[in-house]
Amino acid sequence: MKNLIIDIGNTRIKTALFEDEQIVLEKAFESLEEFILEIETLDFEHCIISSVKFSEADLKMKLDFEFLYLTRQSAIPITNKYGTPDTLGVDRKAAAVGARSIFGEGNLLSIDLGSCITYDFLNEKNEFLGGAISPGLKMRFLAMHQMTARLPLTELKQNEKINIIGDRTESGLQSGVYHGILFEIEGFIAAYQQQHQDLKVIICGGDSKFFETLTKDHIFVIPNLVLYGLNRILTYNVNKK
Repeated sequence: MKNLIIDIGNTRIKTALFEDEQIVLEKAFESLEEFILEIETLDFEHCIISSVKFSEADLKMKLDFEFLYLTRQSAIPITNKYGTPDTLGVDRKAAAVGARSIFGEGNLLSIDLGSCITYDFLNEKNEFLGGAISPGLKMRFLAMHQMTARLPLTELKQNEKINIIGDRTESGLQSGVYHGILFEIEGFIAAYQQQHQDLKVIICGGDSKFFETLTKDHIFVIPNLVLYGLNRILTYNVNKK
């Protein structure tokens, strides 16, 4: 089965072409118009679109092929035990489904490092129980800059070592944000491990590249986890027909 997966975020469009469970092509685009030019060269049977920017009606006017538009009501291959199921973001569900597609059984914690950091727990019974949400990396830098009079806006650079002791304002901000997130992640993992045996953890999202050092025998960094989840959701819906 050839599936085209499209994840439309606020700033980028991430796409992947799957053959069954394997990615054979992955590419990101800056605009829908740029993606439409590329899609004419792709051969696929089924398509799913997750979008925070365009409605289903908007996309049907722009795209000349059929697709499954992911909503909070779409069928998914896990049981949603969230207290307010209608408010659960489709990206969080996709991350949980993606974790299950990679690990077929057991307790799973997916940590998505995007605009916000989301912690999503799927138990061994395949039940989504919820998790936590905290500010993401860029949000923390922006908040300190906007909510103070003198702190500059800065960022992290990949492969740049961040010392625990910042020797100037910029490196102090970088240390606070980086180590704050690092210790937060380690703390959450430790707390979940105390409550749930044989826990496997998957770290994903655009900022996961900054935390690859967390990789251990039970912790995996898979930046495109949501794409795997969307592929599994699409296959699940196609097979239900």
